[in-house]
Amino acid sequence: MTYEIVETYEVLPGGGERFLGAETLTLPEDPIPAGIAAFGPFRVLDARRAALVGVTDAASPRQFSAMLRAFPGISEIEMIDCPGTEDDLANLRVGRMIRSAGIAMRVPANGSVRSGAVELFLAGTRRIAEPGAEFAVHAWLDDTGHEATDYSGTDPENAKYLTYYREMGMSGIEAEAFYAMTNAAPHRSARWLNAAQMAMWVRLDGPAG
Repeated sequence: MTYEIVETYEVLPGGGERFLGAETLTLPEDPIPAGIAAFGPFRVLDARRAALVGVTDAASPRQFSAMLRAFPGISEIEMIDCPGTEDDLANLRVGRMIRSAGIAMRVPANGSVRSGAVELFLAGTRRIAEPGAEFAVHAWLDDTGHEATDYSGTDPENAKYLTYYREMGMSGIEAEAFYAMTNAAPHRSARWLNAAQMAMWVRLDGPAG
């Protein structure tokens, strides 16, 4: 089944909002598994696996913590339809929690990881992108209408992302190159990458053909 979703970009004060819909996303007949429990955008599939199927927001760190308390054996998250985040700061917190918990991130065939959700993919202690997975990156936009390139490279607004990327295992050079690539796409014109193209920028631990 194919879903046509109009790209959506919005900005809110506070943590900042960064998400977009898919261009053309082909999903199975039942694209969002019901799972055995739901914690915000996280669906528990079984004792070892969860799925991310929506936008993260300010409540996501709390919801993620609650999921791991209830299901401490979760070791992998499937990223099925991940438009991004309504709160960038909370999203980075979730990413650090994923890394601290030693969880792998998998994008299945036809899975879609966009905008702020890419930071969560980077958080995986193992990163797997199956053939057919898609990614979208673009510059962030704050609540004053400024993009990353409107700030100096050492400004805290930019530095927090570079710090995060290094925490996720990138070298300083890799972090700067990846961040520059994402910001080369204006906020309203995302750059779409397949798994093999993403592997040029980010270390993958699974198929990227």
